[in-house]
Amino acid sequence: MSTERLRRRIETNPEEVERDLVKLVLTVVELIRQLMERQAIRRAEGDDLTDEQVEEIGLALMRLEEAMIRLKEHFGIEQADLNLDLGPLGTLLPEVR
Repeated sequence: MSTERLRRRIETNPEEVERDLVKLVLTVVELIRQLMERQAIRRAEGDDLTDEQVEEIGLALMRLEEAMIRLKEHFGIEQADLNLDLGPLGTLLPEVR
């Protein structure tokens, strides 16, 4: 890689650094949230959880989603911004909600 290309990749806009970091963190949290949601659905459908556990998990997932909405609004991030393009592998998140 040429020195100029490397320099351009390293240079960042100081105003965007915080937003980009928040976007990366929220992307990881969203991926984990979706995985947890799918696992909870599988366990609930398989009668692996009590009614109380289903209620607790549902409430926790709702609170997490509400927190995600607040954070995205605060930093001006859209849900689609969290779905990173992984090139030939496609996008990170299976669906944009």
